[in-house]
Amino acid sequence: MSRDPAARRRMSKNKELQGYCFEDISLGMTALYTRTITDADIVLFAGISGDHNPLHLDDEFARDSMFKGRVAHGLLTASLISAVLGTKLPGPGAVYISQSLNFRAPVRIGDTVEARATVREIVPEKRRVTLDTVCTVGETVVVDGNAVVMVPSRAGAGSI
Repeated sequence: MSRDPAARRRMSKNKELQGYCFEDISLGMTALYTRTITDADIVLFAGISGDHNPLHLDDEFARDSMFKGRVAHGLLTASLISAVLGTKLPGPGAVYISQSLNFRAPVRIGDTVEARATVREIVPEKRRVTLDTVCTVGETVVVDGNAVVMVPSRAGAGSI
């Protein structure tokens, strides 16, 4: 991400939530979010989502599956993209319009997932930005796709 402090916008009292106004976004800007997936993450996500598929929660069941063990929910992994978009690029105030996802490989407990978003297209008349999105574990792409978000302008920072 750009290190230009003038490009930063204050959208939250939480100092870790810094992002960009529409006018400050440029093609190729990239931001990352990294998280190591835990058993607790999977159990909590199952509770929140209602997805209690035994592939995610039952060692014995999952051992006999094509994955040969438990795997994280695909949307748990994809939610890390939302963390990038909502907290870093574009950041606070951005509104998701759409997201395409391709699930390429499983994520397991203990895997460190890096979610990356890169600006691919800017549509000024709608204040929309398209970003290429990808989650990797090491060199392996586990999820990819693209997102479209609406971004607040500097004139109306904090509002869409």
